[in-house]
Amino acid sequence: MEIVDVTKLVPQRAPILMVDRLTDATDDVAVTSFVVKADNYFLDDDGLLAEVGLIEHIAQSASAFAGYKALLAGASEPPVGYIGEIKKFHCYRRPAPGEELNTTITMGAEVAGVTIIKGETRVKDETVADTQMKIFIK
Repeated sequence: MEIVDVTKLVPQRAPILMVDRLTDATDDVAVTSFVVKADNYFLDDDGLLAEVGLIEHIAQSASAFAGYKALLAGASEPPVGYIGEIKKFHCYRRPAPGEELNTTITMGAEVAGVTIIKGETRVKDETVADTQMKIFIK
């Protein structure tokens, strides 16, 4: 897989950009990485990444995958996506600054522009969050 600047894959920009790299992509599965910084927009008062930050990271990981596929298909801009539904979100632990999140996105069925995805975020060998989402990609 060719390394692509993540800003070509997602419409988000700092301070809410939550993906550093798309590290792998196949037909229906992609892996992203993101290092939590001390100035991250989604840190809570206790200095840990809030659950909403994990959800946003997983959604942006799916967006990066969709952007990669669009780029391969000849698009010049990344598609814009919207979270339609979050199901079965589990936060097992909130990451701290300096920790690297590695997220696996598995794309499911698409119906009328809505795609079902599964996302699992790990820090090293520990699962810190997982979820299912319905995402509308425009």
